[in-house]
Amino acid sequence: MYVSMKGMLERADKENYAVMAINCFNIETARAVIEAAQQERAPIIVNIVQEHMVEHCDSALIAPIVKTLAQRASVEVALNFDHGEEIGLLKKAIVDGYSSVMVDASRFDLDGNIQMSKEIVEFAKAYDVSVEGEIGCMGGSEGGKFTKESMLTDPQEAKRFAQESGIDALAISIGTSHGNYPEGYVPEFDFDRLKEIKEATKMPLVLHGGSGSGDENIKKCVEFGINKINVGCDFMNANVDSIKKHLEKDPDINYWVMMHQVEKDSQELVRHYIRLSKSNGKSL
Repeated sequence: MYVSMKGMLERADKENYAVMAINCFNIETARAVIEAAQQERAPIIVNIVQEHMVEHCDSALIAPIVKTLAQRASVEVALNFDHGEEIGLLKKAIVDGYSSVMVDASRFDLDGNIQMSKEIVEFAKAYDVSVEGEIGCMGGSEGGKFTKESMLTDPQEAKRFAQESGIDALAISIGTSHGNYPEGYVPEFDFDRLKEIKEATKMPLVLHGGSGSGDENIKKCVEFGINKINVGCDFMNANVDSIKKHLEKDPDINYWVMMHQVEKDSQELVRHYIRLSKSNGKSL
């Protein structure tokens, strides 16, 4: 079933669980993620980050592929443009068939963020597309540029942003960073801030940078009001690890055979996160 994020996240908010959003970039990764959701009877979000869409799979190409896979599935599947920073690309993705988009205007001040997010919300209404916004900023672990205290989401700004922009879901910054963390490093989450933001906004909240956050942190995030969890690096790493394993076992393996095995292997990581988020068995 091909749907927007709006309904699935509203249910997740009401029933206190989270929907997994996994970063994909081609038919193989999208198919693996959807199959994992099928096995867990969970709603799922296929995320396509802007860099991947621009460099690898433009919206006119990837949207029909994911839509077809979703229509063949018996669980709810949303296709979300992740971290859309350009108005033109966001609107094109909506026209090309994405069911959801995430506006990343966090580089602007609060008024600028509201203005850009609101413009996309108004445009998306005619297409029945849901919109996620972001308040606060996140660093990237590459080069040690982790999220700093000053980048964390202010609860009162979050409330104003949610009310004035009209978004359906709100991505917040509570301690995670994008990218792979150094080995053994587990980020510290500001759970008190999360609870305050949830109380102020009373809407579905989104955690970006879920990879490497640790199982206990993920569980607590769900408990305190996170309803969508983005995972990219851990899924990509699972695919790479599978490729290495099969090449080590058989350097002459047929590429087609290997890719199908990689799809199967990577599903286990997705299923693990689905169970952590408590969304297993939650699809309509």
